[in-house]
Amino acid sequence: MKKTTTRLADGRELIYYDSEEEAGAGGGTPVREAVDRRPLEPVATHSELRHDRLLGDTVAVASHRQGRTYHPPADECPLCPSREGRLSEIPDSDYQVVVFENRFPSLTGGDGRCEVVCFTSDHDASFADLTESRARLVLDAWTDRTRELSQLPGVVQVFPFENRGKEIGVTLGHPHGQIYGYPFVTPRTSLMLRTLAEHRERTGRNLFDDVLADEAADGRRVVLDGEHWTAFVPHAAHWPYEVHLFPRRRVPDLPALEEDARAEFPSVYLELLRRFDRIFGPDQPPTPYISGWHQAPFGTPQRRDFALHLELFTIRRTSGKLKYLAGSESGMGAFINDVPPEAAAQRLREVAST
Repeated sequence: MKKTTTRLADGRELIYYDSEEEAGAGGGTPVREAVDRRPLEPVATHSELRHDRLLGDTVAVASHRQGRTYHPPADECPLCPSREGRLSEIPDSDYQVVVFENRFPSLTGGDGRCEVVCFTSDHDASFADLTESRARLVLDAWTDRTRELSQLPGVVQVFPFENRGKEIGVTLGHPHGQIYGYPFVTPRTSLMLRTLAEHRERTGRNLFDDVLADEAADGRRVVLDGEHWTAFVPHAAHWPYEVHLFPRRRVPDLPALEEDARAEFPSVYLELLRRFDRIFGPDQPPTPYISGWHQAPFGTPQRRDFALHLELFTIRRTSGKLKYLAGSESGMGAFINDVPPEAAAQRLREVAST
């Protein structure tokens, strides 16, 4: 993998990730010398972190995000490569994978960092359309950014994720994801760490190891079983179709992932995404989803007990119908799932690639 770092006209960092395997018939990796020629003023953003005294969690207030780009036409997409007469966030005329600082970040300055990850220059593609070599390059970029962001002062946890589909709230249709470097441990991770500690105290064992072993032994909710990865619908899934993907060897984060697991990941993950697009039948639009890597926070004594894993879920519960978070879910955080996890797992096995 070749990594080329540059700066956009307003001072934000941009990084090209290239591999020879993805370079095409010409071979070699491209030279990235294009300069951002847009007349941009330096970025002026501000977010404020506020502590909720009743719940104990943190809320980021970022009013500058009200002005972010919202559903532009395809020929004005800011994530497509630049061309004559149409300059975008990516100065080069083509790219493989690009990461850059978000122009409208939720977290700013000493309060963390937000980055955008573009998976491909093809505006009309999706992650599921990528080749295995491109998916591996994205994995390598996620890993590199986790490693780099962990060195920034104040960053406690790194969360690479993808929102896909207007139903999720995506404002740009180009295939892309984001990476948040949080200056605090997120509420969801804090809850995992608490249950992890309680399980260790009660049983002397690791909770993640026990969950993975129990799902494998039961088998009803296992969706895909590779040599180095296991994907399953959790016993108490919150969402209609929800899959957790674990490496069989527990590691705390992406940089700790071994090469054999890295090599197998693209085929496993692409298969999961393609199954998601087939859940509701061939006449349905692409399935909206959220996919994200849960990684151990830095500096916590439980770091070595935490298990890296990816969580993938959709808010579509059946053809033409979405799962909306109503009173119980939004008001009290008590989920009600319309689809039995065993039925969801069965459906995801039925739509496997032949």
